[in-house]
Amino acid sequence: MSTENAAQEPQESRQPPESLEPRVGPAPDAAPQVRPYHHPAAGWGAAKSVTRVLVEERELVDGPRAIMRMNHENGGFDCPGCAWPDDTKGLRLDICENGIKHVTWEMTRKRVDRSFFAAHSVTELAGWSDYDLENQGRLTEPMAYDPESDHYVPISWKEAFEVVGAALRGLDDPNRASFYTSGRLGNEATFLYQLMARELGTNNLPDCSNMCHEASGRALQAALGTGKGTVDLKDWESADALFILGVNAASNAPRMLTALAEAERRGAQIVHVNPLVEAAATRTIVPHEFLDMALFTSTRTSTLNLQPRIGGDMALLRGMAKAVLEQSASDPKALDATFVERHTAGFEEYRALCAATPWEELERQSGLSRADILRAARVYTEADRSIVSWCLGLTQHEHGVDTVREIVNLLLLRGNIGREGAGPSPVRGHSNVQGNRTCGIDHRPTEAFLDRLADACGIDPPREHGLDTVRTIQAMRDGEVKVFVAMGGNFALAAPDTPATYAALRSCDLTVQVSTKLNRSHVVHGRAALILPCLGRTEKDHQRKGVQRTSVEDSMSMVHLSLGMKRPASPHLLSEPAIVAGMARAALPDSETPWDWYIEDYDRIRDTMAVALDGFEDFNRRVRLPLGFRIKQPARELVFLTPSGRAEFSTAALPDVVPEPGTLALGTMRSHDQWNTTIYSDDDRYRGVKNLRTLVFMNRADMREHGIADMGAVDITSTAKDGSQRYLKGYTAVPYDIPRGCAAGYMPEMNVLCALGDYSTQSDQPIMKHVKVTIVPAAGG
Repeated sequence: MSTENAAQEPQESRQPPESLEPRVGPAPDAAPQVRPYHHPAAGWGAAKSVTRVLVEERELVDGPRAIMRMNHENGGFDCPGCAWPDDTKGLRLDICENGIKHVTWEMTRKRVDRSFFAAHSVTELAGWSDYDLENQGRLTEPMAYDPESDHYVPISWKEAFEVVGAALRGLDDPNRASFYTSGRLGNEATFLYQLMARELGTNNLPDCSNMCHEASGRALQAALGTGKGTVDLKDWESADALFILGVNAASNAPRMLTALAEAERRGAQIVHVNPLVEAAATRTIVPHEFLDMALFTSTRTSTLNLQPRIGGDMALLRGMAKAVLEQSASDPKALDATFVERHTAGFEEYRALCAATPWEELERQSGLSRADILRAARVYTEADRSIVSWCLGLTQHEHGVDTVREIVNLLLLRGNIGREGAGPSPVRGHSNVQGNRTCGIDHRPTEAFLDRLADACGIDPPREHGLDTVRTIQAMRDGEVKVFVAMGGNFALAAPDTPATYAALRSCDLTVQVSTKLNRSHVVHGRAALILPCLGRTEKDHQRKGVQRTSVEDSMSMVHLSLGMKRPASPHLLSEPAIVAGMARAALPDSETPWDWYIEDYDRIRDTMAVALDGFEDFNRRVRLPLGFRIKQPARELVFLTPSGRAEFSTAALPDVVPEPGTLALGTMRSHDQWNTTIYSDDDRYRGVKNLRTLVFMNRADMREHGIADMGAVDITSTAKDGSQRYLKGYTAVPYDIPRGCAAGYMPEMNVLCALGDYSTQSDQPIMKHVKVTIVPAAGG
């Protein structure tokens, strides 16, 4: 496989050109295999996978102990994987396969210490696969890049903080620094991190939400006056119908399988909407249901599966709304007219828009038949209470905001807002990514937030908007941002347009990565670079006032405490709050913020947060309640903080998502044996793939049309909005049940195809789920 970028600039001579290629998975030890997967999600397949991971990581004692402590309210730690809420019924094994793999990957006994860095230059490491980089184990002490030797060398914490402080103090404008955040960061560290940035004088606070659910937040804020979903897990337990759009639950939020199985057993209707019929949309055996495991008894997880074309969800949703409105002409109960009249604005305009949209256009844009759309609409009108849930399959599009607003439109028609068992429910992908935004990681902060922060912390925060992820990359590339700090994550691989992102990072004067493991972002770095190793979620955080707990917010606005259980991987690790405080002290020598005092006892941070953050009043008491507390959601109480004081219907035009002749719409996604940019193997069990990641899933008819053989080698070319092209060569075409005109493959390998300038004008998100490509037999193949 090779990657090319037509606009790529020459690299430094010491860095071989092929190092730009995102080598991700482990080297396959057998020939690639693709066989249809017909088994239930989870069940014995998950149990076998977990056992293999525990054996390989030699964690047969601490691993099971961690499993019994994960996601428990008393003395447990929050899973560092997905953001699905903790069980409300005291479940003893509220766990999943991917969560266990994630925790065990963090608990590994392998170590990356100074002797490792002395033995391997950065140029050498740049040629390793990303699997091999992370598989070396846990980082043990701070390291600084030495350009003379091309090695990372040890540096003390004091010296490392001074390097950061000197770089930040030396900037002629604080906006020449940017502070990135991964969803792993706890609330207390998040609050201190944004406080440091704003005390420095910048709102350059890009985060992973800029690439994932930014569209959801903007759409919900515009429609309902809140950037979050309105439902909680108890609502999932009482809904009559669940609509799951653009979600691969078995891999991205596996604990959702429990909710789906319980819904099916009580007779709820479950509709999955996805171009690919994923394993979670068929049946499951929930591992903690021991009798089902013993008897191999599976439970259905869907009553209807719809496969729209990529980007066709908005047309489906509008078609369902059109059907509801047409039915209401003869059946007034189909429409909740009282709710609409009392609580919404813009209904008549929306009704007229639906009436004026012909069924033929809805079928063409959705890729579904009118009968399929009416079938989904019938499920919706026959249900008293409905939840619509969605993930990146809806947001990573040019029209992501409009699509999420169309979800709200549909819910409003039947009064499915502000009552039990009903409402919008975005599926956040990473633990505490929602908490990051709540606690201040926002490049577009509101005046109200800044006013409260100023009063609570005695600072004068900047008021102009800062840079998001895409604009941070552009600013680094153009020399406008000189210092880049990343709290967690693997920015080099997570961001779009891999060569452009690499070049941007290398243009910085200083890059700082706060990490638990070695990854690509450590070998693609600025002229000066630091690796600052931190504690993991599973580890004890010892501070002056004792072992500390941190708080996280799940995807349904529940805030609860997390307490590590293991001895740290190294005595030289610091907690994320302590690292932030160390950088802040060095960068702000005259600051009156009591950084050291905060780190002694995280209750002190929470007391300040209780004053600064709306919804966090009486924080320390409420977060210690069983299961913590739920942040208030005004829209759930039918209080809409919109200009009209009502829930707002949207009247956006349908986008044209039908691919041009000869082109395909390609969406990037994760494999099952993967978490974000962390790759556990080259397998994708639920899609029947073994020993292969450099593939593209295609409709068999499209393959025949383009002369592509099953498992044949292909070249993929993407065309950006500006006409530039990007390439992946020698990929394997895998026939799959996917609509015509659509294709799919794995991130981060395929991020190279998404141009930096191809981001949504509605949300500024990279359009990673709708890349325009051509796929042809490989040259010379």
